[in-house]
Amino acid sequence: MTDIDNVWFRYKEALNQVEGEIKRGLDSEVALINEVAQYTLVSGGKRIRPLLLVICANMGQSIDKRYLLLGSVVEFIHTATLLHDDVLDNARIRRGQPAARNLYGNQASILVGDFLYTRAVCRVVSMENLEMNYLLSFTCSKMTEGETWQLAHTSDFNLTEERYLKIIAYKTASLISASCKLGGVMGSVASEEKEALYSFGHNLGIAFQVADDTLDYVADKNRLGKALGQDIKEGKMTLPLIHLLSRCQKKEKEMLIELIQSGKPQKDLSSILKLMEMYGSISYAQKRAALFVKKAKEKLRIFPRSTHKEALQTVAEYVILRDY
Repeated sequence: MTDIDNVWFRYKEALNQVEGEIKRGLDSEVALINEVAQYTLVSGGKRIRPLLLVICANMGQSIDKRYLLLGSVVEFIHTATLLHDDVLDNARIRRGQPAARNLYGNQASILVGDFLYTRAVCRVVSMENLEMNYLLSFTCSKMTEGETWQLAHTSDFNLTEERYLKIIAYKTASLISASCKLGGVMGSVASEEKEALYSFGHNLGIAFQVADDTLDYVADKNRLGKALGQDIKEGKMTLPLIHLLSRCQKKEKEMLIELIQSGKPQKDLSSILKLMEMYGSISYAQKRAALFVKKAKEKLRIFPRSTHKEALQTVAEYVILRDY
């Protein structure tokens, strides 16, 4: 077993109970809602957010058993964003399978995404904890801003790394950091420890997205579950491309822009990858992801040594070592 496999195994019982809460949440009278939601939720997701919440809840001395319900809340929110993202991106494949929009249509995907959002809200409100209500409301707002920001910068060849990092902090890192802090709330950790978990999740979330964006260029497409080069095809400005455009020669930049604007950059992905290798763009992105993992792990210094702290460190390392 790998280190990350050991982590999954250690928290298997709790995660199985989270799965039970997820299934219990799909109890709409509308059969189509249950069908689309179940299809998306059981199609091979990593469950990183519930895992982080479960581990962080165990960092405290006294665990509120409702943390298992909260695990379903963060997964519902995450799945809602996937359903909506696939509509925005006209995606055909999600996790190696047909995207829900391909099977059920855009309208059903949007509506079921809305259902999952509202089901998440209902569940967290039922827990009557103002801190958690505010945190998740704030998080959903940030995620929407991040996605809209990314849309506004589609094919923006002058996008800076600083702005890119802020976009992914909003659209990806916000839910991961919230998952960690929510776990801390459920584990009754001290205030400064909750903030440390939030900061851990923030840096981890940025590393996760940078690594994800890099995999779009270099992963094994069969393990990734989709064709390589999807981001560049959709005009998404991710760190490897931002770095390349800021380093390459004027003629090379013009060629890249023309290729992307043609709508078929995947056909010449090998040429783009050669330029990225020449200018060290993939390596640069990987190093940046590793730096954010290092920052994340540093935030855990406030906690004494424990198997749960080691588990968080292992998850952090997994984020940049994974190949899909």
